[in-house]
Amino acid sequence: MKQRFPLRVKAVTIDLDGTLADTIPDLAAAANRMLRELGRPVLDLERIRAFVGKGIPKLVERSLAGSIDGTVPEALLDQALPLFERCYADVNGRHTVLYPGVSEGLQALRGMRMPLACVTNKSGRFTVPLLEQLGIAGYFERVIAGDALPRKKPDPAQLLHACRGFGIVPREMLMIGDSLNDAEAARAAGCPVFCVSYGYNEGRDVRDLDADAIVASLIEAARLIQKADDRS
Repeated sequence: MKQRFPLRVKAVTIDLDGTLADTIPDLAAAANRMLRELGRPVLDLERIRAFVGKGIPKLVERSLAGSIDGTVPEALLDQALPLFERCYADVNGRHTVLYPGVSEGLQALRGMRMPLACVTNKSGRFTVPLLEQLGIAGYFERVIAGDALPRKKPDPAQLLHACRGFGIVPREMLMIGDSLNDAEAARAAGCPVFCVSYGYNEGRDVRDLDADAIVASLIEAARLIQKADDRS
């Protein structure tokens, strides 16, 4: 069903990597440090950019294989994953920056008294410190990381968990993301979804996603919504 704007919602969930912040430089630095320690060839930043979107284990596997659809022996993945996590812990936040319009968008949403949650596939041990380092942790009432539940995006579990936490139904909560994972999770949960035009989406065109709106910034997303009355 085509949405009418401004879209009236009672809460907003926002993805982290590729939506709030450009984390690729840190992820690429960690991936290449891991590859060097394993004696494997390093990859350029744009190649790694296309590997991001399905969480750290998939990023590690793709980096080892050197392709988005590649696979590696389980024993190698078991060896590489803790190595990547150690490398990423060392660089997490060092080169990451907020995208243009994010601070202004979060301030606009706060001005609406809109409850916010950050819903990401990134592990909680990396998510919370990064939000704090970027100076935006205080905007979010809830942070639902990729290891908070047994399933993560594109499964709807994290979004449904956020709905329960806010005490609302899925159609009353907007998801803002940058990838197929976000769009599929929102549709499966029954939430409206906006996608930003600048994210990762595993190298695919974001305009091909099933989204209610494609926005150039978080501030543009804020202009397309309105806080719904709690009685509605």
